Amino acid sequence: MRRTRILTAVLALAAGLLAGTPPVVAAGNASEVSLAADTYTWKNARIDGGGFVPGIVFNRKEKNLAYARTDIGGAYRWQESSKTWTPLLDSVGWDDWGHTGVVGLASDPVDPDKVYAAVGTYTNSWDPKNGAVMRSSDRGASWQKTVLPFKLGGNMPGRGMGERLAVDPNKNSVLYLGAPSGKGLWRSTDSGVSWSQVTAFPNPGTYQQDPGDTSGYASDNQGVVWVTFDESTGTSGTATRSIYVGVADLQNSVYRSTDGGASWSRLAGQPTGYLAHKGVLDAVNGYLYLTYSDKGGPYDGGKGQVWRYATATGTWTNISPVAEADTSYGFSGLTVDRQKPKTVMATAYSAWWPDTQIFRSTDSGATWTRAWDYTSYPDRANRFTLDVSSSPWLTWGANPSPPEQSPKLGWMTESLEIDPFNSNRMMYGTGATLYGTENLTNWDSGGKFTIKPMVQGLEETAVNDLASPPSGAPLLSALGDVGGFRHTDLTKVPPMMFTQPNFTTTTSLDFAETDPNTVVRVGNLDSGPHIAFSTDNGANWFAGTDPSGVSGGGTVAASSDGGRFVWSPDGSGVRYTTGFGTSWSASSGIPAGAIVESDRVDAKTFYGFKSGKFYVSTDGGATFTASAATGLPSGDSVRFKALPGVKGDVWLAGGAADGAYGLWHSTDSGATWTKLSNVDQADTVGFGKAAPGASYQTLYTSAKIGGVRGIFRSTDKGASWTRINDDAHQWGWTGAAITGDPRVYGRVYVSTNGRGVIYGDTSDTGGGGPTDPTDPPPTGACAVTYKITNQWSGGFQADVQLTNTGSSAWSGWTLAWTFPNAQTVTQTWNAETTQSASTVTAKNVGWNANVAAGSSVSFGFTGTWSGTNGKPTAFRTGDRSCTVS
Repeated sequence: MRRTRILTAVLALAAGLLAGTPPVVAAGNASEVSLAADTYTWKNARIDGGGFVPGIVFNRKEKNLAYARTDIGGAYRWQESSKTWTPLLDSVGWDDWGHTGVVGLASDPVDPDKVYAAVGTYTNSWDPKNGAVMRSSDRGASWQKTVLPFKLGGNMPGRGMGERLAVDPNKNSVLYLGAPSGKGLWRSTDSGVSWSQVTAFPNPGTYQQDPGDTSGYASDNQGVVWVTFDESTGTSGTATRSIYVGVADLQNSVYRSTDGGASWSRLAGQPTGYLAHKGVLDAVNGYLYLTYSDKGGPYDGGKGQVWRYATATGTWTNISPVAEADTSYGFSGLTVDRQKPKTVMATAYSAWWPDTQIFRSTDSGATWTRAWDYTSYPDRANRFTLDVSSSPWLTWGANPSPPEQSPKLGWMTESLEIDPFNSNRMMYGTGATLYGTENLTNWDSGGKFTIKPMVQGLEETAVNDLASPPSGAPLLSALGDVGGFRHTDLTKVPPMMFTQPNFTTTTSLDFAETDPNTVVRVGNLDSGPHIAFSTDNGANWFAGTDPSGVSGGGTVAASSDGGRFVWSPDGSGVRYTTGFGTSWSASSGIPAGAIVESDRVDAKTFYGFKSGKFYVSTDGGATFTASAATGLPSGDSVRFKALPGVKGDVWLAGGAADGAYGLWHSTDSGATWTKLSNVDQADTVGFGKAAPGASYQTLYTSAKIGGVRGIFRSTDKGASWTRINDDAHQWGWTGAAITGDPRVYGRVYVSTNGRGVIYGDTSDTGGGGPTDPTDPPPTGACAVTYKITNQWSGGFQADVQLTNTGSSAWSGWTLAWTFPNAQTVTQTWNAETTQSASTVTAKNVGWNANVAAGSSVSFGFTGTWSGTNGKPTAFRTGDRSCTVS
């Protein structure tokens, strides 16, 4: 499931998107750039999951504190009150996009407020930055970072092994990190601030998935893959004596230190011919459990075993649930029930067909039962019921023959954890979601336990393209691995991804501007067609016919009236068709691999771009002519779009730091271009509903403007820009697609590479600029919503929404309240606050002073509390009390 997800980031790197200094821009009049964020509220268009969850970590000191890591989409913390996940790495910016890949995560077993993440996406040239260890003392609400002298690989082969990062349970200032690429074992003795290599550790690993891979991806040494402490060999405040470390070496996979890491030796008598994916220690009974596979995963693995090592005697026991001769998979997921330590569970992570398997033992591995068994082949008896009603697309629209079932129990099941405080709760990750149960012990009593997605809030899709039609569904998405969705309600999970055909990855989609019921999409599929059409706005699809030579989706464009299409697939030249692609003709005058788009007014006009040249067809894609325009980006890292409603109005974004890079505008179908002098760099461009009183549609871009990277909006045709995200909402790389909503002013949809589809709504109804901060506070009616969004021991985070319920606009505002339990504000965003005793006063910052009648403004803060964290019950703006909800 993850094969395709390396491509988005790789293309960005290959095209030079990861900046150096900005290029010299054309001379022009200075234009206003507002670098303060507008008052935007950011959410995900819900999909729930969509990607690989290789790690789940429960804190063993505090109940209900859990984390999940993803391969490219950051880390999350469990919110017990809502049964949802909170993203923790949205502050990772454009230049550090690789730090959204998390290869290791550790929750401090002594101080639960502390959490650590080992970040970095690729160890080869695809990611130019080194890895880092991020540390937080407020459960991931804020982070500090130590950059390492080597790379880490959250999306590399072997990423499901682990955890590579671990905190000493007796002396929590000591951490260990297993490194890839032959870099060995590393240690910190100051709570993750500084790191040094453990030079006494003898084996940096030897295993490579494919030594012949010249890209460096599959040929990387997978290195040191997990660290486990035997907490019984230490006392509080003193470093643990016995430490076990797993190494990617088929002959030498487990090492131990008995002197607190000063010296190390290969564990005698260990199995050979396998990699130890996990090592989990039960200190109560003195057992180290290990799951083995002949491959590093997360896709491969044909044989495996499970072993138990007695730490006191050195005795090894093969406790495999299935004889090796009967396996076609490796073992990886591994957990011990801390309430009942003789209970152990393991997964057959690479059991692709007919389903994954989960094994459970209640006698330390002496005997096992399975999540499902054959009755009389091909019939199955399941110990579980699988309820995916909250994420119905997990059936993939499939209707398989037995013994396969839909939905499946999973695949790529490398993470599996029983809640250390609750024997009934278990969670496990798959290649597409995070599943869980809260009645697990039914397994042992002969009843059925219920598995459901436990993934709300965890969004992990890579976005390739976005479209917001003027009618029908507000959003259509083209995604990696799960194809894409028709979002009729952004707050609800769509019932199904695009099917018939079901592309593994959708690379491009488009709709007919004057007939939005006509939609086309193209994508990748191992066998089958690479193009599909819909005549009902993407609700249902039928496959087109591929021209010869097609090997991948490429890009596609629909004419404004839906009567013809131009397709630039991988493996073949640009083609055009009338109707729905039953036959294709070669386009002339345009090179293979060109990016194609359509004019949104003239049904016979199409555009293309390739290697610095812009191409135009006025005969429905039959022939293209190269524009004489020069100075456009020389590479192919370009996105361009034609403006709806205006013939020949085209905007082009893209480039690279070593050449032309920015945003260009043409009003004559690309014959001539004007480069905007107030945009340093731009990578996407999109349009949305015009601001009230404006005659031109709103522009959106992921760009660098005024020296600052962000998501920007212009309501005046690019003359001035306002940054609409902030440093807490950056989402790594956002360079694939952006679009506004033609029906809702201010709404914008932003692509990410692993955090799904982000959409933002503004409380600014007019798109105006800053106001005088000395303007008097409002005196009209008001309403306040105060919401605690996160809470931990001694700390909390809250959001406040202030609504102008009066009849006239505010040109500045203050909001005052008194905490009932002596809470203290520590950090605020989107407002300025002062506090005297328990009374807090929040005031607008310059760019969010204007609040029209009926509109709202939002701000947030973190604070401290002790004993009770009660909500304020009264708020005032100026001389008026606000209603509170």
